Amino acid sequence: MTVTTLMPVRNLNLVAPLAHEATAMRTTETAADAQARSGAVTPLIGASLRPGDVDSASTARTPGIRTSTTATRTTTTRALRAAPEPSADPDLFEQLVVAYLDCRRNKRTSASALAFEAHLERNLCDLHDELIAGTYQPGRSICFVITQPKPREVWAAEFRDRVVHHLLYNRVSPRFYARFTADSCACIPGRGTLYAARRLEHQIRSITQNWSRPAHHLKCDLANFFVSIDKHVIRTQLAAQVTEPWWMRLAETILMHDPRADFELRGRPELLARVPPHKRLINAPADHGLPIGNLSSQFFANVLLDALDQRVKHRLRAPHYVRYVDDFILLSDSTAWLNAALADITTWLPRRLHVALNPSKTILQPVDRGVDFVGHVIKPWRRTTRPGTVERSIQRTLQQPEADVFASVNSTFGLFRQASHSHADRARLANAVRRRGHCVNGQLTKAFA
Repeated sequence: MTVTTLMPVRNLNLVAPLAHEATAMRTTETAADAQARSGAVTPLIGASLRPGDVDSASTARTPGIRTSTTATRTTTTRALRAAPEPSADPDLFEQLVVAYLDCRRNKRTSASALAFEAHLERNLCDLHDELIAGTYQPGRSICFVITQPKPREVWAAEFRDRVVHHLLYNRVSPRFYARFTADSCACIPGRGTLYAARRLEHQIRSITQNWSRPAHHLKCDLANFFVSIDKHVIRTQLAAQVTEPWWMRLAETILMHDPRADFELRGRPELLARVPPHKRLINAPADHGLPIGNLSSQFFANVLLDALDQRVKHRLRAPHYVRYVDDFILLSDSTAWLNAALADITTWLPRRLHVALNPSKTILQPVDRGVDFVGHVIKPWRRTTRPGTVERSIQRTLQQPEADVFASVNSTFGLFRQASHSHADRARLANAVRRRGHCVNGQLTKAFA
């Protein structure tokens, strides 16, 4: 039996081979599309996936025609249901594949990633068609509560939605990174907590001339940051940089989606009572609040607070300043200047960004007393891990199940090693590991079973 088609179709196989001869999903191509589509997509997928990720079964092909070789194999044609809009990228499907590969990185064994990969071709094609047709809408979210270091709601989008988050992030983030200051950290490649701690330490040593002169630091925190974010402010900021109508509509779809309309609560319901009501997204006003736990939320938060960075650097002219998400620090040898900067920021934030400082977490004191920032404490000539983090890690090592000790301890050793002076903390952790019956190398950097 010979099947032919005159419609444009896809020829992609991303699913790992099953036990039978080949996957059940087969596609056909027209003679006009065969070379263009196969040549555009296949090298990308072949270069990105490991051997075994792509169906390796191959047969001779005639452009535009697929001939069944067995009675049990079915031939399926899949036509595009909508033509791309003029503003949509012609290589959108390739970008979607890259977004999927980014999304599954380090999470390929999770249940949601495995479920998506089980029907990978179909899921990516359906997602692509929804995006092109403009019918894509985010699905159900999962809500759960974490208790360390403090009770907090976490909202996780479905895997297919996280792929779309990566798609938007990959497309528009570079233009925002180009305008972000070097003092903006979090959700930026190469600018995590270690970058923030080292940069702040460098700036403290600069303003104090290697701890030889006095200086003060002003540490601020935004009150209920993610819950209080006004989405309309972010939409205005996005529109100034995202000039393509199709991508701006996708950004609005992700930004304005309210996960409270459809979500699944996982874990013990009584844990929700431990989260303060003013910190719960479910209690936020309409069009306010971003779900903690999504890549899109972290990126949108950076877009929002870039305006704060620009004001501090170019209006207040602060040469020494570092921000990590909603925590930021200003340094100066003048307490009068810091108080004036605090007054300006306190007035400007509600007026322009519709967020406010948390007065209970505003600290102004000399830097030689120690600066606590992103889990590190910076003191003269030394940077250590926050004592509370060390204590919780050691107690967890002594109490957690035996099956979890090995992986948890090695992760904690890696965390402690980020501090410039961590030998004493690693020695305490090593003693706790030895009490659990494990060995530690002489450098106190790794545990063995």
